[in-house]
This record gives sequence, structure tokens and C-alpha cells, in this order.
Amino acid sequence: MKSEHRHELKTNELAEWIANFPQWAQENLNTIIYVVVGIVLVAGIYFYYGWYSSKTIDQEQQAFTGLVSSISQSKAGILQAQSQGYDSSSLLFNPARSLRTMAEGAKNNQMGALALIKAADALRMELHYRPGSISPQSTGRLTAEAAGQINDAKAAYNAAITKAVGNKVLTAQAKLGLGLSEEELGNFEQAKQIYAEIVSNAEYESTVAAVQAKQRLKTMDDYKQQIVFKAPPAPAQAQAAPAVGPIAEPNIVSIIPAVHSPNNTGAAAPNP
Repeated sequence: MKSEHRHELKTNELAEWIANFPQWAQENLNTIIYVVVGIVLVAGIYFYYGWYSSKTIDQEQQAFTGLVSSISQSKAGILQAQSQGYDSSSLLFNPARSLRTMAEGAKNNQMGALALIKAADALRMELHYRPGSISPQSTGRLTAEAAGQINDAKAAYNAAITKAVGNKVLTAQAKLGLGLSEEELGNFEQAKQIYAEIVSNAEYESTVAAVQAKQRLKTMDDYKQQIVFKAPPAPAQAQAAPAVGPIAEPNIVSIIPAVHSPNNTGAAAPNP
């Protein structure tokens, strides 16, 4: 079949379809309406959820920024209260709880992971801002309350690792938090294993957590033994002051010449 003939047939078919389209459209009007409405609804839903998701993520970011800022404000308030003799370290509990709640409903897993990390940091930070030290190397033991709080922080770090799959920065940061928690619990060998895992993993090489883990491996042995402060030297005995005797009175030499009493005749006595 020649190309000119094929082209003529196609042209005739197109012309015939155009000529018959009004009749076909009238016969299938309901179907056409349903299809058009369906396309419009699908497009509307797609754009709505895209806009809603973007708006929700923006709101989550704003909420997260506000909570992190409140942690810094709480720290300043705690330090001010300490200078006046009060303990207000519990101020850190509120942002910690809010961050965990936000992480549970976060639309973005990376944002949720970061919120969990910051919540765990706040829980550990609260213990360090309490009067006295919670470290086992300085107190000899942890209270059950402090140990439970650190374990809560560990749970948040582990949840962050689950949410942060594929994000090496957040994963390394959460693992570093686990290592610090083990140190605070006195589990130094476990902490070493976590730090070594971070340092040896090539994926974490360029992260800040890897640098900090390497530094902890170098210095953590300095903190394993109980800290004992050297007793101050005994004060030196004061040397006895030399005895001071009574002050001798100076000899008083009379500068007035002696005057003799007059004789019986009333004449002045001759000068000697």
C-alpha cells in the first residue's frame, strides 16, 4: 500500500470520528461527566494533601524551634535560680515531654528523630543541673530515680535511631547519646563499644558525633575512678613572739641647779 493511500485512509477516519463525535458525546454524556469529575477530584485531593503536608511540616519545624529555644531559656533560668540558692532544674521536663509528644505525631521522620534526640538530651541535662553530681565516679552510686531517668533517655535515643534510618548524621548523634548515657550509668565498657562503633563506621566519619566519640575514647578513662580531693595542708604553727619585759623608765637628770635653804642670818648662801 502506498504511503499516499495510507495517509488518505487515516484522514478519512479522523474526519469521520470528528463528524460523529457530537452524536457519541450525547450518547455517552453521563460517562464523560463522571470521568471529568473524577479527574478533577483526584487532582484536587492531590494538590490539597501536598499543600497540607507542606503546611504541617512547616508548623512542626516552628514548634520544634520553639521547644529547643525554651530549653536554652530554661537553662538560663536554672542558673539564675542556683545563684539565689534555689533548684529549678525541673524546668527542663516540660520541653522534654513536649518534644517526645511532637516526635510521636511528626509527619517527617527526620524531624521526629531530631525531636527525640533533643528530648533525651534534656532528660540527661536535668540531672546534671541538679545540685550535686549524679555521676557514679563522684557519688559512688546512682539513685534509682536518676538511673530510671537515664534509661528513659536511652529509650528516646533508640527510638530516634529507628526513625532516622538513612540519615547518618542523626543516627550517629543518637548513638553518641547512648554512649554518654552508659557512662553516666557507670557502664564504661558498653560506652567504649558504642564509641568504637561510631568511630570505625566510615559513614559517620564526617559527622560531629564521630569526632566527639573519638575524644571520649581518649579521655573517658580519666573519669572511671572515684574522684578524691586531696586534703589541704595543716596550717603552720605561728612562731611565738619574743617576750617583752617591762619598759624601763628613763633616768631623769635634773637640769635645775640645787638651791640651798637660807641661813639663820637671812643672807643668801654663797654659790658653791
